[in-house]
Amino acid sequence: MHSFSKKMFVVVSLFLLGALLVACGGTQEAAAPEVVEVTRVVEAEPEVVEVTRIVEGESVVEQVEVTRQVEVVVPAESEITTIEYWQYFFDPRVDAMNRLIQQFEAENPDVRVIHNSDVPYADYRDKVAASAPAGVGPDVATLFYGWVPAWVDAGYLIPLPQDEFPPEMIAEQFSPMVQNSQFEGEYWALPTAVRTLALFWNKDLFTEAGLDPESPPTNLDELAEMAQALTQYDDAGNILIEGFPVGVPGQAHHWFREVLVRQFGGQPYSDDNRTVMYNSPEGCEAFKYMLAFETEYNTGSNDLFEDATQAFLQGKSAMHIDGSFRVGTIAKNAPDLNYGVVELPVGNDVQSTFGSYWTHGITRKAAEDPAVLDASIRFLKFITSPEAGTTWVNKVGELPAQLEAASNEDLLNDPILGAFSAGLPYAHATFFVDESAQRQFIVDAYDSVRLAGADPCEALDEAAALEQELLDEFWANHN
Repeated sequence: MHSFSKKMFVVVSLFLLGALLVACGGTQEAAAPEVVEVTRVVEAEPEVVEVTRIVEGESVVEQVEVTRQVEVVVPAESEITTIEYWQYFFDPRVDAMNRLIQQFEAENPDVRVIHNSDVPYADYRDKVAASAPAGVGPDVATLFYGWVPAWVDAGYLIPLPQDEFPPEMIAEQFSPMVQNSQFEGEYWALPTAVRTLALFWNKDLFTEAGLDPESPPTNLDELAEMAQALTQYDDAGNILIEGFPVGVPGQAHHWFREVLVRQFGGQPYSDDNRTVMYNSPEGCEAFKYMLAFETEYNTGSNDLFEDATQAFLQGKSAMHIDGSFRVGTIAKNAPDLNYGVVELPVGNDVQSTFGSYWTHGITRKAAEDPAVLDASIRFLKFITSPEAGTTWVNKVGELPAQLEAASNEDLLNDPILGAFSAGLPYAHATFFVDESAQRQFIVDAYDSVRLAGADPCEALDEAAALEQELLDEFWANHN
């Protein structure tokens, strides 16, 4: 771009005049039913155009994003089908979905989508649980893929109609990890995007510590060494800058199960997902490795600076494990953060990462009204298209779930998103029967060691026993 160029956003209103045509015919008996139509103003897809301005006597070429407002003829309110879409509040996801809804309504003027995104993440499942039995709430809802079995058992979702969402199409066009949305032989939801975990590092803090800002750790030994070198303390021994805090309630419980356990020679679960195996001797060694950052090296804690995620956003943490969705958060809330992203460190020559996704399902409420069901199906198809996946990666940072969009060369070579894309071929997605409970078992085991001095292997055994009870109960009801 020209050195003088800068991006500016201009909204240009372009009203296209049209006439409403009302069909009339023959005699009164033969007349077709009148469809009442109205004119609505909608925003078309933004276009980037180049304009030339004169600045201090010089011609300057600028890129301008133009959002055109156009008039469209649509059915009157009585002819419009309204559906509700729910998701929890997360700024980048809300912005991305608002854009997709605008596009969908422009192409489907007979459907209006109410976007409920005000619910905090901590309250989201409870809100859905409270609304579903009353026959109110969402027609299309977002849910973590690990919630699918629980939501199916609770009666919230309907199977995706196979004539609209053929299983062979899903297998051919979507990332392989999307197969985890299958349950009891049916697909219940589809995602717009998928994500993997990677290591974020603060380049400025690397420089302050005398480390090469372009050389993050590539293996577990380097991670431990650099974490200690990067941690800064005051005279009383209090941490000022965290080298590497382990955020178990965030993404570190996934890092433990699907990455560290495998790197230390273990396996988190049996191949049929019925038996907990992460408390093996190898799993305990992996657990001890994760614990050591807080209990031995003192490189940080999830209790400091609100939590591990906020510490990184505030520039108080040098390294952080997180998903590609965090890229959008940084762009919005910490745009000046000088950071990089690299694939997760290798351990014992094993490369692994955790893959996951938020997905969208159609509720039983939608299925009660044929018009609402039809509109919900059309909306779900739209927000899971390759074009939607591209919009999502640009707004949120998550990777397109559709193979067509995910194979884009620019995405694979992106200095930030490329690390997440590289992890897709070796990512593992855990089969959850109750993701919240299974996460809490690991959190409690970790806390019992760091806060109460419990034996690591015994704490892990207790977590595994509790999770095994959960799995046994689940599979007893689904044989």
